[in-house]
Formats: sequence, C-alpha cells, structure tokens
Amino acid sequence: MTVLTGELIAQYRRLDGASVSNAIEQFGVRLRNEGFADGSLRCLTAALPPVVGHAVTARIKCSSPPAVGHSYNDRTDWWNFIASVPSPRIIVVQDVDEQPGLGAWVGDVHTAILKALGCVAYVTNGSVRDVGAARETGVQFFASHVAVSHAFAHLLDFGGPVEIGGLGIATGDLLFGDDAGVLSVPASIADQVPRAAEEIRMKEEQVIAFCRSARFSIEGLRELVRDLG
Repeated sequence: MTVLTGELIAQYRRLDGASVSNAIEQFGVRLRNEGFADGSLRCLTAALPPVVGHAVTARIKCSSPPAVGHSYNDRTDWWNFIASVPSPRIIVVQDVDEQPGLGAWVGDVHTAILKALGCVAYVTNGSVRDVGAARETGVQFFASHVAVSHAFAHLLDFGGPVEIGGLGIATGDLLFGDDAGVLSVPASIADQVPRAAEEIRMKEEQVIAFCRSARFSIEGLRELVRDLG
C-alpha cells in the first residue's frame, strides 16, 4: 500500500484527473482503457478540490429489508474497519441491487460520520442524498444517482473487491478523484506520477502558447510537437 505523505497528497491535489491519467500512461504499467470509472459515475461536488486516498470497500442493498434491522448502529464494526485503513480514506460502495440507486445509504448524518473517520470522498454506483451537506463538510461525492430516500439501504459486507463504473477496486487501492471522475493510481508509480504530470503539463503549455501566438504555422506546430516528443 502506498504511503501518502503530506507532501505527496499536496502534489496530487494540485493536479486534475486528465493530468494524472496522462502521467500514468507514460509508464506503460496498464492498458489505456483500464484503471478508471466510466461516465456512469458523476462528481456531484465539483466545486471541491481533488481528492486522493486509500479505498475502503463495501457492498449494500436498498430494495429490500435486511434480515435484521437497518440502522447505522447495526454494523458499527464497519467503522472499525474504516479506521484500520491508512488515511486519507475514500469509501467505495457497490450497490448490488438489480437496479442500483433506489435508495441512498449516505446522507448528511453518514457524511458527518465519514468525515470524522478521516474520509475525504464517497464513491458509489448507487445513490447519495443531502449533497449540500457533503459540500459543507468537504467530502467529495461520486455517484451514479441521487435519491430522496434511503429506502432499505443496509450494509451487506465490507473489505472485499467491488466494481464501480467498470473499475474494479480493492480495499487499499490508491484512488484519485476530481470533477472529471475517479481513477486508480498503480502503487508502483504513485510517487512518480505528480512529477510526470508536471512535465507533461509544461510541454502542453508550450503547444497551447504557440497555437495562440502570432508565430503560429502548421509547419512550426509540426516541428514543436516533434521536438517535445
């Protein structure tokens, strides 16, 4: 598991999702159509800064009552598990209902709990509610739906592999999220990604500046792109 130092967190928070994705591609550690959630997952708190953290996974259902109870205090062992994963933490919950999103497991109360437990984001293929509360606490919401009710939302299990928007996630995986979505960062290159992203950004800025300048020409553009690699 990657150790997220304060400096490394600060470096990631200065980036955006596209820059992180571009940087990861440079290392050739995975295929370019892997490692990110698809467009079914939306950032609902886009005004908040980017987040980076370790995934804490769980599975829920909302469409039918649980075998026993459905209040938060039925499964306080979940809170202990969250605390066992190094911070900062990103909660990743797969709604395994046939039609995910009928109810929302996380709203204002649960957001406050997650914030107190060192969580910086909540990611789900299901629903959330009380989005305004998330904005106020600074917890990023990434979800496929918004629901007015929690219905029968209840925890099935936690700690196992989940899939959100086509992205397979395990507890401990390093995730990055911003208004563009969520992607995983391979542990083997996690400490090298910010520098690689900055190098790419500097090259891109040269191309953009040239395109906006009075010196622009197609031949000049070809030469610049070739020189920058």
